[in-house]
Amino acid sequence: MIRSRNRACFVLAAAGVALAACVDEEIVYRDRQLFEEPLAAAGNFLGYSDESSKLPVCGNCHVEKQGDWIGTAHADAWAGLQANPAAQAACESCHTVSELGNTVTATAGYSATGESRYHDVQCESCHGPGLTHVTNPLEANAPLPPIDVGTDLTQGCAECHAGAHHPFAEEWNLSAHGEGTTHQSYRTRDLCKTCHGGEAALASWGINTEFVEKGQNKAIGITCAVCHDPHANDNAGQLRFSVSEPNIDANLCMKCHQRRAEPTPGSSSMGPHSPQGPLLLGEIGTVGWLPPTFSYNVDRIRGTHGSERNTRLCATCHVNSYDVTDPATGSHIFSVTGHRFLPIPCVDANNIPTEDQSCGKTVAERNFASCTSSGCHGDEVAALSALTLAQTRIEDRVADLNALLAMVPANQFSSTDTVFTVAEGARFNAQLGAIESSAVHNPFLTEALLLSSIEAVEDQYGLVAPVGSRERLQALVSRYGN
Repeated sequence: MIRSRNRACFVLAAAGVALAACVDEEIVYRDRQLFEEPLAAAGNFLGYSDESSKLPVCGNCHVEKQGDWIGTAHADAWAGLQANPAAQAACESCHTVSELGNTVTATAGYSATGESRYHDVQCESCHGPGLTHVTNPLEANAPLPPIDVGTDLTQGCAECHAGAHHPFAEEWNLSAHGEGTTHQSYRTRDLCKTCHGGEAALASWGINTEFVEKGQNKAIGITCAVCHDPHANDNAGQLRFSVSEPNIDANLCMKCHQRRAEPTPGSSSMGPHSPQGPLLLGEIGTVGWLPPTFSYNVDRIRGTHGSERNTRLCATCHVNSYDVTDPATGSHIFSVTGHRFLPIPCVDANNIPTEDQSCGKTVAERNFASCTSSGCHGDEVAALSALTLAQTRIEDRVADLNALLAMVPANQFSSTDTVFTVAEGARFNAQLGAIESSAVHNPFLTEALLLSSIEAVEDQYGLVAPVGSRERLQALVSRYGN
């Protein structure tokens, strides 16, 4: 408590006479207690300083983060658990401040004390115990969260966001984003790391957050905290960017899935790398090589997948979730979270995605819920039929174009000069069409680029395309052209 003496003077006016009066007053500043000393068993976790207003001890200083966090589901984790008829005591450690979600390994926080001050997933749930920092606030002892969830799922988000009811971590771990990827060297390689490396991706997006592994040059992949913002709920699912924005620079998925969508002058031997975003949106001139014979009088050619009818764009198909129940009892068996990012996954007899994804392309072996639950396709048979037709047409056009390119003189292809020939541009489009997903992301633009490339190669080198290609081109121009 701090006391100070202040001499205050006032001027009073009464009946035209000015009177001056001075009084002595004592102003008392009383320190507010920010927290109660935690029990020894709590492991230096502080929890709430005021549970009724959801004010963690950390939030007394970190007011901006406190204001963001209070709008997230983490801030209501305890109440949400209590409202669930299936709630069990075993669930409580993930809905409170405990040893789960951070680097602490011994039982601590709510798990050790059962105190209500540890209700909800607060700052310390991810950052770890804050007592040392609060009693001596230094940058050196600030508790930092991990962003690496590890293959053994023993720290960070994975300790709670796992299990049969919400296997986010297990599914992610099997995905290309997770630890299962074979391209770990890409995570620190200069030309690749901004999309393959978690730390570099955050930095390239202008997100200057702190975490345990920062600056250690660790090969961390695209983990949970790269895509999801632990502190804010500005977008659905606490995503850092929207998945509904039809803009390659503002859409979360497209911030990376847009690389080398167009050929790069001086690197004619390099084909498309990850052109999915621009291809899905179908903006002419942003994807593929534009042949001189391309004569479509439209600003864009796109399918339904890239239109306003598909509000979640990439996420509609690639992050599709559904519950698996026992048909006899209706009891829950498994929840598919969509975090393997597979649009039509191979599934077992219970309709659960299998680790091995080499099954056949049939409705018996795959789940087409992403195609049907969105209302785009009437049933799984219709979805498979549309997919098969689109892929067959694209495969045929790629084969036609490659057959033509095989007849082009070899001197029209070079990996050393900066000249970009018709043959090299057409080859880029053939490589674009050969990406299996091109027929799904935008079959109309893909086919238009291939057919126009065929015509351009014919005209440039005096060759003749296989029968059928020119008829297809004329039909497309009639539909979309002048």
